[in-house]
Amino acid sequence: MSTDRAPLWLKLAAAGGLAFMHLPILLIFVYAFTTEDKSYQWPPPGLTLKWFAVTWNRPDVWEALGLSLRVAAISTAIALVLGTLCAAAVSRARFFGREAVSLLVILPIALPGIITGISLRSAFNIMDIPFSFWTIVLGHATFCVVVVYNNAVARFRRTSGSLIEASMDLGANSFQTFQHVILPNIATALLAGGMLAFALSFDEVIVTTFTAGQQQTLPIWMLEELVRPRQRPVTNVVAMVVVLVTFLPILGAYYLTRGTETVAGQGK
Repeated sequence: MSTDRAPLWLKLAAAGGLAFMHLPILLIFVYAFTTEDKSYQWPPPGLTLKWFAVTWNRPDVWEALGLSLRVAAISTAIALVLGTLCAAAVSRARFFGREAVSLLVILPIALPGIITGISLRSAFNIMDIPFSFWTIVLGHATFCVVVVYNNAVARFRRTSGSLIEASMDLGANSFQTFQHVILPNIATALLAGGMLAFALSFDEVIVTTFTAGQQQTLPIWMLEELVRPRQRPVTNVVAMVVVLVTFLPILGAYYLTRGTETVAGQGK
């Protein structure tokens, strides 16, 4: 007799894999409250909230956080525009080289981050573009586009073209069709893609290392603090904030796209 229940060994293996990935993150949370600022002891000698106040009063943390938020926001906006346009072209039109375009869009996130970073740095050097806030944004936008594109193209392909044709037949122009027909069907996919792109940009390290110059985003600040620590619990507090800021958009994207397998007009 068949059953849908997984065997016990598979459940234990899954639980062990999840514990292996997530227990180190939980340890970061614990050490954000430790009273010891020089070494990591287990169990911690005591717990305190003072490092949150210390972190709050560190101007270098606020500068790095502000830079990360601005870069993530602008990179996400660029990705939403370019990713949506690419998805619409690939899913709704047939033209020579369509698959090549799709491959080129996906390639930056498929390649190792160090390859993308070196390529961008070389391009900026060849074109004599000084490293600045905008070079970081361009670097992040290259892989953020992929996240939006993947979400949008999947939704476009599940949305029936007959809806667009019906809208045109009823006298709607292109903008009205987009506003009242296309956008409602792809809105949750775009929002989920944007949230994932924001989370991906916010905690990016490798590409930022090659495109930031002397500026420090929050992940780069954390990397510097790990190499030359000043107050280790402050780094743990910042790491906890990064985990939460990254986790919440991913969780929101999951709930937004859950149950959207069927869209208006699908299959017609």
